[in-house]
Amino acid sequence: MESVGSIILYVIVALAMVTFSVLAVTTRKILRAATYLLFTLFAAAALYFMLGYEFLGAVQIAVYAGGIVVLFVFSILLTSKPGDNSEKLASKSKTLGLVAALAMFCTAGYAMVARFMNFVTLPEHADPDMNLIGETLMGTAQGQYLLPFEAISVLLLACIIGGVVIARKH
Repeated sequence: MESVGSIILYVIVALAMVTFSVLAVTTRKILRAATYLLFTLFAAAALYFMLGYEFLGAVQIAVYAGGIVVLFVFSILLTSKPGDNSEKLASKSKTLGLVAALAMFCTAGYAMVARFMNFVTLPEHADPDMNLIGETLMGTAQGQYLLPFEAISVLLLACIIGGVVIARKH
């Protein structure tokens, strides 16, 4: 049985994560959005530390909170004036977005209820060790994630280079 203190700490970290995530996507100042993203990534690292995955928490802070957010801020400063508000987006498909958000909310709600009510059985490796996580993330066999990981890193690099090229034209 978990202690009441750890449950309260989990709720605080989860609320911080949700709050900063919403602020990151709703603010109109781009540097504030990057700062809120940083706080969201720190909250994710706190969850890793609470679960006992110290290595993943340290990697979360070093790679994502440290490296990726610095790259985002650097590319923001190269491509725009950081003090300006972004223009308000006008979308004609608000209904489609609302339906998609509602569908995702229902899916997440079902997953949470199913997990807590034990409708869903956990996979074979319900409590993986760091070796299994590392092999899964960096392996090349079926069900492992090295190729998607590398594809996303190349995509991020291409986005940053494209932002620099666009900024140089202006």
